Amino acid sequence: MTLIINGQAMDFDDNKSIQEILDILNIESKVVAIALNSNLVQKERYDDTFPNDSDRIELLQFVGGG
Repeated sequence: MTLIINGQAMDFDDNKSIQEILDILNIESKVVAIALNSNLVQKERYDDTFPNDSDRIELLQFVGGG
């Protein structure tokens, strides 16, 4: 399965949930917002949201500063 993540094609062995994808990418779910095909995914849905082949995922990371 191929997903477009932040504009870059990434291949996965099989269908993964949003949370599994975050785990593979070593991204903490507390510091990221996810858009799947331009639709925001609620954090409580990360475990049961499964993108389809060729879907677009945007990982929007929060950055602190001052």
